[in-house]
Amino acid sequence: MNRAVNLHELGSIDYKQCWDYQTRLFEATVQQKIKNRKNPDLCKGTENHLIFCEHPHVYTLGKSGLEDNLLLSKSDLKEKKIDFYPINRGGDITYHGPGQWVVYPIFDLDHFFTDIHKYLRYLEEAVIKTIADYGILGYRIEEFTGVWVGEENPRKICALGVKSSRWVTMHGIGFNVNTDLSYFNHIIPCGIEDKAVTSMRNELGRKMDMSEVKERLIYHLSSQFQFTLNS
Repeated sequence: MNRAVNLHELGSIDYKQCWDYQTRLFEATVQQKIKNRKNPDLCKGTENHLIFCEHPHVYTLGKSGLEDNLLLSKSDLKEKKIDFYPINRGGDITYHGPGQWVVYPIFDLDHFFTDIHKYLRYLEEAVIKTIADYGILGYRIEEFTGVWVGEENPRKICALGVKSSRWVTMHGIGFNVNTDLSYFNHIIPCGIEDKAVTSMRNELGRKMDMSEVKERLIYHLSSQFQFTLNS
């Protein structure tokens, strides 16, 4: 069992470039597991990775999503300089952009637990505990993944969408810290028409320290999954 994690801090990076980057890590892990099963005498351990980054403005559509939930034409996207990618995660449409922490765990769940629903709940719980550090009460809504705030008027502060194969994960979370929420006006976020989107900045009325929030989130992820970071 290997619960050590390699942290990849990529800064601001083009979505497609980062997608290719995490795919290489994901495929290397999956292929190693296939080799280990075929040749157990030559078994080599797999690694876990945790990517933190921000993206330039981009909409991504999960494989179960509807393109009708994108409310802009191709010419509108070009004019507003927003990229759009149909991708291979679960879920519907979401937005990534500056001021949002995008976190991609490439974990071999055989090192942790083989339960994808538990995995999603652990990701949510790490975000719930992170925002609690700042006095924001987060919670789950049973029929929707993600983290919500405001019980009377539910607002989504963090979206989740993952892919897994042979218990190896990729994709992950979009956590709104200082995000420009106006970009969500051009989509039906996650395909949910009657719920709003928010950010830590919107809830607290002040700009957040991105690095500080990242460190709190890493701490809570490590506590949830009981991992250590490689130096």
